[in-house]
Amino acid sequence: MTKKKSALILDEGSAARIYGPRELEAIRDLTDLRDGVITKGLIENDPSVLADVQIMFSGWGAPVLDARFLSSAVKLEAVFYGAGSIRSMVTPEFWEKGIPVTSSWSANGIPVAEFTEALIILSLKRFWSASRQCTSRATFRHPDVCGAYGAKIGLVSLGMIGRLMVERLKRHDLEVLAYDPFVDQAKADAMNLSVRMTSLEELFATCEVVSLHAPNLPETRGMISAKLFASMKIGATFVNTARGAIIDEIGMVETLQNRPDLYAVLDVTCPEPPFEGSPLYTMPNIVLTPHIAGSLGDECYRMGQFAIDECRRFLAGQELLWCVSQKMAEVMA
Repeated sequence: MTKKKSALILDEGSAARIYGPRELEAIRDLTDLRDGVITKGLIENDPSVLADVQIMFSGWGAPVLDARFLSSAVKLEAVFYGAGSIRSMVTPEFWEKGIPVTSSWSANGIPVAEFTEALIILSLKRFWSASRQCTSRATFRHPDVCGAYGAKIGLVSLGMIGRLMVERLKRHDLEVLAYDPFVDQAKADAMNLSVRMTSLEELFATCEVVSLHAPNLPETRGMISAKLFASMKIGATFVNTARGAIIDEIGMVETLQNRPDLYAVLDVTCPEPPFEGSPLYTMPNIVLTPHIAGSLGDECYRMGQFAIDECRRFLAGQELLWCVSQKMAEVMA
């Protein structure tokens, strides 16, 4: 049986990060893989390189699938995106073609959930303040902690990562609260989520740790306000592994300057990195990391493997597990 012709269509650095030797071997077993990587520059210089491509494996640095691209990739049957959001790649012209596109967003969510779970447990132990105060024998002492037994954890949004967090937090003796404007208690129960749905205001006012997992959309930008930060319990921690634009950063900074008992653990900021001289770099109750929650290192190969698994289902005529519709793409992070 003749194999369908496939190609890696993204930038070369991302191709190496997502599709390692094992993944390339798997793609070659499934398809007739073109040698090398088709980059934006190569397409610009010679659009004919797309002429025979039936299966597209992609990821970060993908070209925009606009009318010009599609007029050259006339045989394209499916796109398997080995990374998260596809919003920067898809266009109305692409959706009109009805070509299936999948994303490895669920694979990218796994390390985010792992990272966030660890941050939550550390926060309940007041690790951040404890590590910073142990600078001498005189300051080497236990902080005032609530610990990880019976504590309330608040999750903002029950998208894919939020649901992963609910499952991971089941392993601990914690009470999990959640806010999501699209999920009420009945729907959460129907999804077998061990979580109590509540308002955003109650979540911030009652939880020891609040973790943000909402997508960056016009409707969500700035939704985490200074008022919400000011309402947090004494000693509470805010964790952001979503997007920096969702919080009112100025209001957060002002609140944390007035409330040294609060902590914010920020893996994302807006802009990213923060501007030179930003108080985020120096405030003692802010922990800043350089967007490391998502897939890094060998974790990226998991996203490539998800793309390959979807290709295998496509070729076998099976239902795709991670197919993205136009409606989904509009609200994905």
